[in-house]
Amino acid sequence: MFMQIIQGRVSDPEAAKVTMDRWHQDLAPGAIGWLGGTYGFTDDGTLVAAVRFDSAQAARANSARPEQGAWWAEMEQHFTGEVTFHDCGEVMLLLGGGSDDAGFVQIIQGRVRDRERARELVEQSDGMIAAYRPDVLGATIAIDENGFFTETVAFTTEAEARENEQKELPSEAADLVREEMALLDDVHYFDLHRPWFGSAG
Repeated sequence: MFMQIIQGRVSDPEAAKVTMDRWHQDLAPGAIGWLGGTYGFTDDGTLVAAVRFDSAQAARANSARPEQGAWWAEMEQHFTGEVTFHDCGEVMLLLGGGSDDAGFVQIIQGRVRDRERARELVEQSDGMIAAYRPDVLGATIAIDENGFFTETVAFTTEAEARENEQKELPSEAADLVREEMALLDDVHYFDLHRPWFGSAG
């Protein structure tokens, strides 16, 4: 899997969403290799789009389509400043990767210092998350070539997420979380209170 993370502040979230929705209606059917996406706005009007393709080649082919270029020329008018793109060739899934039924999504970004150990810890996390965090429906962790990561965590609801994050974890699970966090630098959190999703097929 390959993921592209696109984000930037927009002037009118409702208008930007209309343009985003038009991509799913008009362009998604012709986007070979597009798997889906998770989208939302933060409280300050920053759009975060985590888009999944089956390969980097498919993502590049989509970007090269004339209709994609025309659509982006319209979409970029919504942004008020810099738009950032992170092309991520390394993608890890937790609990299958998430769910389009999520009522709340949290985006976690930063830099990872030890990819190999991070991958090992992620593999160990599935069972513990399933056991101790029933509010977590799944997550994707995408890392670009510079070690910048974006984790997209899907929750049942924001209320359940806030309630469960206050609960104390068993020592084994707490130790795992501490080691995971120790591998990360410059961590930031973005809350998508009203996420929406797109899926191929």
